[in-house]
Amino acid sequence: MTLAPDVLDLVNDMKVRGEPFALATVVRTVSLTAAKAGAKAVILSDGTITAGWIGGGCARANVLKAARQSLSDGQPRLISVQPKDVLEEHGLKAGEAHEGVLYANNMCPSHGTMDIFVEPILPRPQLYICGASPVAVAIAAIAPRMGFFVSVCAPVSDHGLFGDADRLIDGYEIPADSGLGRYVIVSTQGRGDTAALKAALATPSAYVAFVGSRKKAAVLKDELAAAGVSPSELEALRAPAGLDLGAITTEEIALSIVAEMVEVRRRGQRRPDDQKEEGRT
Repeated sequence: MTLAPDVLDLVNDMKVRGEPFALATVVRTVSLTAAKAGAKAVILSDGTITAGWIGGGCARANVLKAARQSLSDGQPRLISVQPKDVLEEHGLKAGEAHEGVLYANNMCPSHGTMDIFVEPILPRPQLYICGASPVAVAIAAIAPRMGFFVSVCAPVSDHGLFGDADRLIDGYEIPADSGLGRYVIVSTQGRGDTAALKAALATPSAYVAFVGSRKKAAVLKDELAAAGVSPSELEALRAPAGLDLGAITTEEIALSIVAEMVEVRRRGQRRPDDQKEEGRT
């Protein structure tokens, strides 16, 4: 079965708009099933199927639940909906996972088996780099390879330093509608520090960091507090930015900051089994 044009168009449109969704695909069927291999559906974060079809109620509830979980933790899932007697024959129970497969009971009269792969399609996290210091330029070069959509906020005269940025913004204003999952780095190197930090702290973000010494950050925090920035906003600021890797060079400092963003982004997404398995390799 080929993907229906309306579903294909919707998938492409949602990717362009940066909207999160899950794509459920029937990958295998045995005996009688309402949907056949290749059937697909687009599922929103609230569990709504907005396009496509993957069968009736026998599989629908389990697929929608898996889609919500996948969009929450970023992990794909494989669900096998089987009749109760087939599950028991293989020593399996509905609701348990085994070797990466989540098993569910098919209580429909057809008594068929259907395997569905649920893939979360998440937008690239938004990274705003305020400033045009050498560290800022180095971060803009590294971050895209880690999956970040990079927007540079700096005076137009500095835009030529950032050849690989996805978007260039004149000045330090960050769009208010860029979402809670944004990451902001202030690396102004003395040029507009206060203005950039005000913009960075104006709206909630997953990560806000300042590239500079603790002493300089403390002075700037005092200035911001005197200017009316709330204590809770100042508390969110990471300074100095980056993991403590013992970095010295510009590139090493940039790497430590991008590594810290990855740590924040992936926190809670990795399953304990994945970490144990990795530790054995």
